Amino acid sequence: MTDEVTLRTVEARPTLVVPAHTSWPEFPGLWRSLLDEVWGCLRAAGITRGCPNVMLYLDDDPHVEIGVLPSRPCPTTGRVVRSALPAGSIATTLHRGPYEYLGDAHEAVHRWCRGQGLALAGPRWEIYGPHRDDPAELTVEVCYLLG
Repeated sequence: MTDEVTLRTVEARPTLVVPAHTSWPEFPGLWRSLLDEVWGCLRAAGITRGCPNVMLYLDDDPHVEIGVLPSRPCPTTGRVVRSALPAGSIATTLHRGPYEYLGDAHEAVHRWCRGQGLALAGPRWEIYGPHRDDPAELTVEVCYLLG
């Protein structure tokens, strides 16, 4: 289930990520290993929770950044780098429920932006809520940077 789409202005938010250039068919088999690298970096710094997972899609190629919103400064290791979610005007919605329906949230933002006559800039991201065993309790904030 998706809530309504809203327009907001956001500041850049620091992230710790592993950037990658992949293909859409390869992405489902890749994102978990990238996220595991980031969490390995966090665990090495003694951080075991409190860092929401993020997936930033920079373009449709796709160039992606998979990681977290860190709860505190953390040294990087391996391929993990500091980055940021973009600043600017965004169209956003909150997806509630199983991840298999997350595409509905993306479509809702696209539909709303078309209806408002708003152009998408390209970058978009997902911020994942805390893990829940019940898929009905999962939340993901879906954000699109506006052009």
